[in-house]
Amino acid sequence: MDKSIFAAMPSLTPTLGYASMIGLGLFSLALSYAVKTLLVRNTHDFIIADRRVGFGFGVGSVIAVWTWAMAVMMSSAMTYQWGLSGLFWFVVPNGFAVMAMIPFARILRKNMPEGYTISEFIEYRFGRSKAATAIVTVTMIFGIILEILINLKGTSVVVSTVFGIDWKVATVVGIICVLAYSYFGGLWTSVMTGTLNTLMITVPAAIVVAAVYAAIPGGSEAVFNAAGAADARNLSVLRPDAAAGFGITLAFGLLAATVSDQTFWQKVWAIKSRDVGRVFLWSGALFYPIPICLGMLGLVGIAYGLKPADFGGDIVAVGPYIVSHIGLGLTLVLLYVLVILAACYSTIDGASAALSSVVAVDIVKRYFPQTSESSLFVITKLSVLLGGIIATLIVLSGLDFTTLVLTTYALKTSILLPLVLSILWPKTNMIGFVGGIALAIGVGMPIYATAGELIGTLSIVAISGLTVVIAGLIGGENFDFTGLRRIGDEVSAPAE
Repeated sequence: MDKSIFAAMPSLTPTLGYASMIGLGLFSLALSYAVKTLLVRNTHDFIIADRRVGFGFGVGSVIAVWTWAMAVMMSSAMTYQWGLSGLFWFVVPNGFAVMAMIPFARILRKNMPEGYTISEFIEYRFGRSKAATAIVTVTMIFGIILEILINLKGTSVVVSTVFGIDWKVATVVGIICVLAYSYFGGLWTSVMTGTLNTLMITVPAAIVVAAVYAAIPGGSEAVFNAAGAADARNLSVLRPDAAAGFGITLAFGLLAATVSDQTFWQKVWAIKSRDVGRVFLWSGALFYPIPICLGMLGLVGIAYGLKPADFGGDIVAVGPYIVSHIGLGLTLVLLYVLVILAACYSTIDGASAALSSVVAVDIVKRYFPQTSESSLFVITKLSVLLGGIIATLIVLSGLDFTTLVLTTYALKTSILLPLVLSILWPKTNMIGFVGGIALAIGVGMPIYATAGELIGTLSIVAISGLTVVIAGLIGGENFDFTGLRRIGDEVSAPAE
């Protein structure tokens, strides 16, 4: 198959790119302002949506915050790099990671119904230990900032690849668009825009990918034949080198990305209690078609023999490059751009909402409990802007996209088992919890850096988990989870 078929479309001008980014931002801003007027009256509404998010909006918003730029573009990149094995190892753990939240979510929502953040749970779980709560709070903030910057990088990659806009300018324009509407409505805005963005991601993605295959002479059969001819392993689903190269690492990382992420815990306490379990079940199941569909663009890149140098050197750009250069109509290309922008925007606004809850509950109310409601509301909203600014500055430094993702998951993996055991095992104590995380970072991360991703990830998980278990068996006392039910609302809604 001849890759000379790929050519730039003169109609994809920078002006059109700016219009796409700003247009989606303005639409979200209008919706956000309406949400603010009708539903957001105080900090409680801003960070927890008054605990009134129902099943439909719950599913839509969870899918939206989980559909990172990674899910949209890295599914194509991993398929391009590893063939169908790359798609398999990327897709399967993704949906399972969301479903894995169900037992933990049910336990904490039942025993701590007035909760806001996972750091708040750790505070009461370990007798207000400053070390334990500080570690979890810092980890949550760090993870949220990384979520924002990874998706900002995704926005810049697609806009620069498709429209030729300088990626640094695209980054700045993108964050301004998201922060402009996230500032007003908090979690309510994230839930509403996220649900709409989920609809914008699913159906248009299927249409665009089908159009790409229709534009190829011979269609899907030709693509699969050419990919197999290039390397028979491209059509194998269970390549050992793909599992060792990134699959197992990513699987642990994805699980850590949900269980160790305030973006999801905020949803746990915001969704109506009766709907929590089934929201995460359906969100995980309905997420699968998105990366499966978009991942098939990577197979097209293999079939045509595309090289990273053809699309700027970063393999995550393979999907945007194919869609914008294979000869589709302008409308379809813009539809694909909106799919990625919707994924990026919804994840960023969801992370920003999560950051606001951490700042309000785990920083302001914990260390400055006398802060008035009016001051807390302002600080909470300003934290959304601050998080976006910090993430933007990091993105502008030019860090590699794939490296950012894997580093994020390695760090979150350090806290995975200590956090899981603190929820499931009553004997987990503060020494084991803090020691497990500290050793995983201090010993496991250097192993990760020197021995590679697979050995490093397994070392991080083993070190953190064994430390918690050993400490619990030696000096652990059974923790009474029912005592959490006596904890009051940290940011109760002011009386009308």
